[in-house]
Amino acid sequence: MLTPGSPVRVAAQLNALRRWGFSLSGELRQAAARDPERIALVDERRGEVTYGQLLGNAERLARALHGTTGVRAGDRVGLLCRNHAGTVEAMVAGTLLGADTVLVNIGLSPAQLATVAQEQRLRVLVHDSEFAEKVLALPPGVERITEERADELVAGAPPGELRPPDRDGRTIVLTSGTTGTPKGARRRTPSGFGPLVSIIHRIPLHARDRIMIAAPLFHTWGYAALQVSFALRATAVLQRRFEPAGCVALAAQHRVRGLFAVPVMVQRLLEVAPPRPNPLEIVAVSGSALPGGLATRFMDAYGDVLYNLYGSTEVSWASIATPRDLRAAPQTAGRPPHGTRLAILGSSGQPVPAGHVGRIFVGNEMLFEGYTSGAGKESHDGLIATGDLGHVDQDGLVFVVGREDDMIISGGENVFPSEVENLLAELPQVREVAVVGVPDPEYGQRLAAYLALHPGEALDADAVREYVRRYRARYCIPRDVHFVPYLPRNATGKVVARELPRFR
Repeated sequence: MLTPGSPVRVAAQLNALRRWGFSLSGELRQAAARDPERIALVDERRGEVTYGQLLGNAERLARALHGTTGVRAGDRVGLLCRNHAGTVEAMVAGTLLGADTVLVNIGLSPAQLATVAQEQRLRVLVHDSEFAEKVLALPPGVERITEERADELVAGAPPGELRPPDRDGRTIVLTSGTTGTPKGARRRTPSGFGPLVSIIHRIPLHARDRIMIAAPLFHTWGYAALQVSFALRATAVLQRRFEPAGCVALAAQHRVRGLFAVPVMVQRLLEVAPPRPNPLEIVAVSGSALPGGLATRFMDAYGDVLYNLYGSTEVSWASIATPRDLRAAPQTAGRPPHGTRLAILGSSGQPVPAGHVGRIFVGNEMLFEGYTSGAGKESHDGLIATGDLGHVDQDGLVFVVGREDDMIISGGENVFPSEVENLLAELPQVREVAVVGVPDPEYGQRLAAYLALHPGEALDADAVREYVRRYRARYCIPRDVHFVPYLPRNATGKVVARELPRFR
């Protein structure tokens, strides 16, 4: 972060951090103080936006929100937006006022959105115009501001100077919500450079890099990418809608060195040829497990550039797999980075031996502060439960075998659906696959597999069962095999299991 530069600029940079801290607004201020003319964002509609311009727009929006809607420290401002410069300006504006910014998943239904607005006590919701109908069901006390209205507020903002608020505004990220209304998780404000060091310890990003943020900004990984980008005074390329060919074209056009994405995006990138020459040296993914064989196939096509971060909304990060790790063990979640503790604990809370499956607990500087409802997560000796089961091998590599609540018991045997999922994903005919547990009157539960095939490919249920029988125990064979056109996913790319039966 502190690369050689003008002593005056470096002093201004450090002073910005001293006054505003390491919040998103503090990180933007330090970048603008050090490199005001550097391109901060490349927006597909606005074009290039410098750090100085970005900060100026965010300050004007903050003054306008305070003057016209009365937003102040402690209020909550919701964002229902895709990846664009206006989203970033609204994020920063909230923290400048000491308000809490609630990042809302754009995939929520109108009913879910209304529930979130009520539970999170939103005062204002800033939203993209395409979601105008979705916001009609909001409670009457929530003021709605379209992206066009936000631009008008910036243009007509009253003059004045903003001072650090009495309280730090928090960023509230919603859990994925694949099983119902998502919960709001309060992200901790970094106290120093530690979180940045943890990331670049395993993912070799540099100051002033060019980074494309394809992961949604409302997702923990997309938001983290923005934080890293500001801290490194990098240029972030934004695209409202991910589309493989468009992503590759933008990467080539802007000579993007690093791409932040979710695994399903990496899977779709295999549908198009890599750019030639390929500027990508880092493709960092997070948000869900890498399907079996995907890491190897992607690196065979794009080079050894894939990094996989395992974490969650609540623990931020737990471990990071490098290309070397993924070549050695394509299913690994890697190793804990600098400043991170990871433990595999048994049911009694004691560590289990290497290679034995247990519950994954994690500790680092960015553990969440709790849910907005007041609830928390189970903890043990300063570590928080991720809700996942996994093991660490003799070499220290972490492996995640599935969610605690995904494991099923079939005929008295513990079965992890992800194990069968990864196996089926290696079939050349399979484009994507999901395996879940369903009730069974004789065995208690059984496995059901949902497979989407590549265009022109054919496969039958008996062949699927025989393939699993060849490599796994009898109780791992899916009794139900369904072929579907695609898997239902939410806006962050996670499979929505409750929707699968409708696709049969």
